[in-house]
Amino acid sequence: MKCQIAIIGGGSAGIAVAASLLKRRRDLDIAIIEPKEQHYYQPGWTMVGGGVFDFDFTVRPESSCIPRRAKWIKSAAKEFVPESNTVVIDDGTRVEYDYLIAAPGLKLNFAAIPGLEETLGENGVTSNYKPGLARYTWDLVKNFNGGKAIFTQAPLPFKCPGAPQKAMYLAAHNWKKRGVLENSTVSFCTAAPGMFGVAAFVPALLQYVESYGIDANFGSTLVAIDGAAKKATFKEKGEGDVEREVVREFDMIHVCPPQVAADVVRGSPLADAGGWIDVDQQTLRHKKYANVFGLGDAINAPNSKTAAAARKQAPVVAENLLAVMNGADPEFVYDGYASCPLTVARGKTVFAEFGYGGKLLPTFPAWLNENTKATLFGWLMKAEILPWVYWELMLDGHEWFAKPKRREQTAAQ
Repeated sequence: MKCQIAIIGGGSAGIAVAASLLKRRRDLDIAIIEPKEQHYYQPGWTMVGGGVFDFDFTVRPESSCIPRRAKWIKSAAKEFVPESNTVVIDDGTRVEYDYLIAAPGLKLNFAAIPGLEETLGENGVTSNYKPGLARYTWDLVKNFNGGKAIFTQAPLPFKCPGAPQKAMYLAAHNWKKRGVLENSTVSFCTAAPGMFGVAAFVPALLQYVESYGIDANFGSTLVAIDGAAKKATFKEKGEGDVEREVVREFDMIHVCPPQVAADVVRGSPLADAGGWIDVDQQTLRHKKYANVFGLGDAINAPNSKTAAAARKQAPVVAENLLAVMNGADPEFVYDGYASCPLTVARGKTVFAEFGYGGKLLPTFPAWLNENTKATLFGWLMKAEILPWVYWELMLDGHEWFAKPKRREQTAAQ
């Protein structure tokens, strides 16, 4: 089997880059290798867990998302053989390509926490990260009448750096509104040293942590869970940085699982030492293989892994790949942009937008939205605008506020 451009992955990044390429050149021969029958709007799962969205709102058939001029190979990539411009798929078929775009996403490693897989979806143990389980999160939240609630955050890297605490804020808002928060202990156990990696957004978040009476535990990593006994074990550092184990009881616990590079990437010629696709963080071209590009959650660029990041990466890859096809050097650059709308209450969101090094990259002027504060505008973007942008624009190659910039343009800013 032979194609001009092989795209590994039919998620946010893979579909977006295919659509961006075909908007620029309708005659391209593109094959998308993706086994799943359903396409998920994963940023919506926080809202499902908070009772704002119905889960069905976040799901569409994959067939409806594949661009019309692209070919869908309904299989998973099993092996990369870039030396011979080949991808081997599950049934052993070899797909040859002229150019490769790798966007296989990452792997949720629930198995890394002993006891977690067996109890997910019961005993008050949930995770918005697992497809469909956000509905259970909402069941737990709306039926919670007081007790001990824990929200965990794994060590980086993981999808959307704010997702674990978004679930917590929406739950706490519901409990406060129903009058059960005062009979509850809400704990945030995060492996990180602080609330958020970009300091400018922390003051707004701490206001809500204080308002909800949340007990924030930094440097706290979930290492085991006993669902039947309703006990969770954490590794934390005590006095003198001595590591200790702390066991916490819970009535409900929302888990952010550890996340690793996809199996097909780890150990492949495309991977760096950490198992992630080794790309130039600006051009997104592979550092070794000139006809290979990567984007989305699978790459090793030091950006936050969000759908918004993929939305900005897709046009950069499209432009740079076409340049390489024409014998030129890549000249468009990705600035590390990510958006993480932090839903601190129902009706209020800190619309965090930032790039490499934590540089603030607000889309809108401050008179319209001050993105370091919790605003109604941010909520409307998260609840009303962004789902439409995703389904109707991003996956169809419409680059609203996502036009790629050349290297000299970014240098001048």
